[in-house]
Amino acid sequence: MAVRSPNINVMTAAALKAARGLIRDFGEVENLQVSIKGPADFVSTADLKAEKTLRAELTKARPGYGLLMEESGETNGDGKHRWIVDPLDGTTNFLHGIPHFAISIALERDDEIVAGVIYEPLRDEMFWAEKGGGAWLNDRRLRVSARRSLADSLIGTGIPFRERGDHPAYIATLAAVMGQTAGVRRQGAAALDLAYVAAGRYDGFWEFGLAPWDIAAGILLIREAGGYISDTSGGHDMLITGNVIAANAHLHLPLASLLKEAAKRHGVPG
Repeated sequence: MAVRSPNINVMTAAALKAARGLIRDFGEVENLQVSIKGPADFVSTADLKAEKTLRAELTKARPGYGLLMEESGETNGDGKHRWIVDPLDGTTNFLHGIPHFAISIALERDDEIVAGVIYEPLRDEMFWAEKGGGAWLNDRRLRVSARRSLADSLIGTGIPFRERGDHPAYIATLAAVMGQTAGVRRQGAAALDLAYVAAGRYDGFWEFGLAPWDIAAGILLIREAGGYISDTSGGHDMLITGNVIAANAHLHLPLASLLKEAAKRHGVPG
């Protein structure tokens, strides 16, 4: 039976409250697709409203904690605790009326992620984990997949945005993985991609140049679901480098080796 700590309760309550506004706003996006102005400004406002709600709820419950948020940056706290928050992961999906986006909240204590929540509002899927307490989807325990062969594996990824990253180099890594696996998926919400690895839906995931709020909660979810997550050099500086490889114990090294070889040939950062 899932036992949720006070911190997890705070995080899930904040996510649920912010999600109500996102669901309502998402329902309006389709109507805006045909307007001259378009939905971009509307979505930016939806993002900011969700962040404001999350900030208010988390600060009310834990007034001494610092905050690192996608839209408003960093707010210093007690120097020990910090919330790392993405109010709307999958903004481009949201903008285009694609129902695949999430809220991500992580709690960092003394530079270590100790709790994480990734909430997908439209499917009411609350992925959550606490250090030492396992990973969960609502009240169901999660484990990473048990597949042992890359050839049988479905791998998630993220393509760098137009203004970021080395696209030819990324395409080289994509080609390498495509050639060795059962398939590659790009769904446009890194937090959910990591949650899907924890849930065994994907067998692995890689992406370069992510922000801390994209990956902080997912790092803990994967570890607590029995998976492995590292940066592309095999270290654990994902929040600094933004480069992530995640998989189960059988696939992490083969996937990392495949990417490393492509990186060596084409100059992808490690």
